[in-house]
Amino acid sequence: MGVKIRLARHGRKKKPFYHIVIADVRAPRDGRFIEKIGTYNPLTVPATVTLDRDKAVEWINKGAQPTDTVRSILKFQGVLYKVHLLKGVKKGALSEAKAEQMYADFIREKEEKIRKRFQKTAEEKKAYWNRISGTAKPIEVEAPAEETPEEAPEDANAENPAEAAEAPEATAGQEEE
Repeated sequence: MGVKIRLARHGRKKKPFYHIVIADVRAPRDGRFIEKIGTYNPLTVPATVTLDRDKAVEWINKGAQPTDTVRSILKFQGVLYKVHLLKGVKKGALSEAKAEQMYADFIREKEEKIRKRFQKTAEEKKAYWNRISGTAKPIEVEAPAEETPEEAPEDANAENPAEAAEAPEATAGQEEE
C-alpha cells in the first residue's frame, strides 16, 4: 500500500503533543508505527519541533509521503530543501560539496531566526509579567498634536488673536523664500 510520515497524538485533553512517525497507511493514527523520527509541540510559541532530519530525508527518498501538516513541518525544518538539493546533485546540476554548503547556510539562517523568535517571546513574556505585577513603570503614550488642544498650534493661535495674525505671515514669508 504505502508509507506515510504523520503525526501521532499524545498528551492529555486540550494539551496536544505529537510524535512524528513513519507508519503504514492502514495503521491507526495513534497505533502501530515503523519508526519515530521526532516530536512536535504546538503549545509553545513558536512551536517546538525536534526532528532527525537525516532519517526524514532517508524516508522521503524511500517513497514515504508526508501528510499536509508534516509537510509544512519538514519544509520549516529544511528537510524538503535538502531533498531538493540532493535531486540537483543526482542530476548533475550541483556538486555534492556545494549542495552541503547551501544546506548548512540555510539551516544556520533558519536556526538564527528561531533563536531570535524565542528571545522576542521571552522578552514579551517578561514585560507582560512585569507590567501586571506592578514592578515595571507604566508605558506612557504620547498623544498626537491633533488630540490635545494645549499642544495644537491652531488652538494656541485662537486664544491670542495677535499671534494668530503673525503666524500666517511668518509661514507665508517662509514659503516665498
